[in-house]
Amino acid sequence: MKLATLCYIEKENQYLMLHRTKKENDMHKDLWVGLGGKFEVGESPEDCVVREVFEESGLQIQNPKIRGILTFPNDFNGEDWYVFLFVATEFTGEVQSCKEGRLVWAKKDQLNELPMHEGDRYFLKWIEENKGIFSAKYEYEDGVLKNHQVVVYL
Repeated sequence: MKLATLCYIEKENQYLMLHRTKKENDMHKDLWVGLGGKFEVGESPEDCVVREVFEESGLQIQNPKIRGILTFPNDFNGEDWYVFLFVATEFTGEVQSCKEGRLVWAKKDQLNELPMHEGDRYFLKWIEENKGIFSAKYEYEDGVLKNHQVVVYL
């Protein structure tokens, strides 16, 4: 089992998006994603998301809000992944270059034009609808979304 975080940093009706182009053997190659990564020993979800966002962007986020938990069973080399999904609107610093790709402030109404995992489109919509915290399970096969389920907690 792998634990990770994912964060969408928001400002002026935009999200900071990472176009993953630089990492070798990347499961997200050429796709647009939020910022985040795997837990280190002893980290809470909040510790992990703050560290990962800083490492990838140079931004120091404050008060990240958890919006969901994403479950990916038997995904990415046969492992189960659990991802804590956050949104952050408070941050300091300037966006710096990223070793995994290019960082861009993308307008929310143009996200559908970007290549991304199909399941990401669902949870980005749920975030925007602001219905509450959700738990979603995504089942992919060879990179194609085969099934998904969501439970929303108000």
